[in-house]
Amino acid sequence: MKKIAILASGNGSNAEEIIKHFDGSTKGKVAIIASNRKDAYVLERAKNHNIPFISFTRKEMDEEVLEKTFEELEIDLVVLAGFLLKVPDGLIQQFPERIINIHPALLPKFGGKGMYGMRVHEAVKDKGEKETGITIHYVNEKYDDGRVIFQESVKVEETDSPEDIANKVHALEHKYFPKVIESLL
Repeated sequence: MKKIAILASGNGSNAEEIIKHFDGSTKGKVAIIASNRKDAYVLERAKNHNIPFISFTRKEMDEEVLEKTFEELEIDLVVLAGFLLKVPDGLIQQFPERIINIHPALLPKFGGKGMYGMRVHEAVKDKGEKETGITIHYVNEKYDDGRVIFQESVKVEETDSPEDIANKVHALEHKYFPKVIESLL
């Protein structure tokens, strides 16, 4: 059974979909959820599903707490699900091609530092894009630059608000992210 670690900074709706997907699976399980915010709702979701969790500070991250914790737990795959900090180089080196992220746009469009959440959907709307979607990619040392694993698109209507776009993209995330993770185990 492969062990998954999830890194998240906020609400954790994608994390919960991943947890539910692997509940009862013989292929993989969520072994830990880690957040850089001790008040992130994703930690409450972890509690509700009896998933071990930790919160950590940026200083602790710099002191390799994630590398040590994931090594002790024998983690096979690290999944970023709304994790807003840059992944430390040491963690990338420890898990080459074994850290993945989901981005709420069709990379390379609307990626890079500072492009997350509603900022992405507002940019899609402002640019008058006719489609957007999700990109699941490997994590490397640069923001949103790793090799693309999977993309799925959705049509953007002229009348869609950034919130409407966000809802369409969230639906794609919840549908595809757990399946793509499973395919990588």
